Amino acid sequence: MRAIVIGAGIAGLVVARQLGLAGWDVEVLEKSPAPRPDGYMMDFFGPGVAAAERIGLYPRLAAAAYRVDAAEYVDMAGRPTSRLDYRRFARLAGGNVLSLLRPDLERAALAAIGDVPPGRVRLRYGAPGSLVWNDDDGVRAAGGSPEKILAADVLVGADGLHSGVRALLFGPEEQYLRPLGMRAAAFIVKDYRLNARFRDRFVLTDSIGRVAGLYSLRSDEVAALLVYRCGAAEAGELTAGSTRERLRREFSGLGSTVDRLLELCPEQPYDDVVAQIVMPGWHVGRAVLLGDACGAVSLLAGQGGSLAVAGASLLVDLLGPVVTPAGVGPALAEFERRWRPAVEEAQAAGRRAASSFLPSNRIRRLLRRLVIRASHVPGIDRMVASRIVGKIAR
Repeated sequence: MRAIVIGAGIAGLVVARQLGLAGWDVEVLEKSPAPRPDGYMMDFFGPGVAAAERIGLYPRLAAAAYRVDAAEYVDMAGRPTSRLDYRRFARLAGGNVLSLLRPDLERAALAAIGDVPPGRVRLRYGAPGSLVWNDDDGVRAAGGSPEKILAADVLVGADGLHSGVRALLFGPEEQYLRPLGMRAAAFIVKDYRLNARFRDRFVLTDSIGRVAGLYSLRSDEVAALLVYRCGAAEAGELTAGSTRERLRREFSGLGSTVDRLLELCPEQPYDDVVAQIVMPGWHVGRAVLLGDACGAVSLLAGQGGSLAVAGASLLVDLLGPVVTPAGVGPALAEFERRWRPAVEEAQAAGRRAASSFLPSNRIRRLLRRLVIRASHVPGIDRMVASRIVGKIAR
């Protein structure tokens, strides 16, 4: 059996590895010339942990994880205003939380391709795959150039929030994109002073309508995440000027630490709308969407990486044993039936988090401080955890 996977992010790499281990021949097409170097720090927990343990990916993830003692909000002078204990959060989120830089999670999934017998999985960067045929006879995709047509028994569209496969199969992005009223930028800078000052904790500005967060990495690097409200252009690309200049305008006045991050910010860092993808169906014919392409939960849900690994693992549990083309359609339908409730629960948690992540006024900011300060109280801690992670993570 043969598969084409479009997108070499976390979901695409995991599904390719698992299909290869199941004996399939897999072609992975990724339009970017190389893995993305920048990305934000993310919590990996819940169903992703269970899946990673089962498929043998967990040791690589644990080796790449960072220690986090607390998430700490600070004022413009750097003084703490509230603090969330991560050990308590980990217990309430299922007992095992890994803090991973998104590029490190992707690199771990890429390294795990090496577990597959040689020749089973072929990975091509700089090859913008595009679906050209999808019916009962199989799928065809243009891979890298119009002259190169690939044939397979199934196609997996794992090409992210702005999926080209989704647009071809189901129509324009605007039908399914649900913006949450904000954008997020992420980049990594090198500054040994900031690195030493904020080690082992997430630090976020206790600000209104915008938040700047950072975490110290290995060596002298610092990962930055900037989230800010946006208006009419939230569902599209912002083209006026460089991203760096826009971020400097949006985040001025938040103190010397943020000023230093913006001083070091690259001209065009990662910057995208914070949104979810909500669709009535994920598969048609022999093609299926996976990960953010069909069920983006937004970075505020904190479960994108976890759901990518768990969803890819489940898809191959159902698709891997298929030995004839006739079995592909039923496997895809069963995947959607079983996995959709988990995605919808995580999306609900993401929408709840969005309502308080960027407080719109001082009263809402004060309420957030009080809730976080009370999160060590039995009963309230479970309420806070439920609002952050939802039922599926536990």
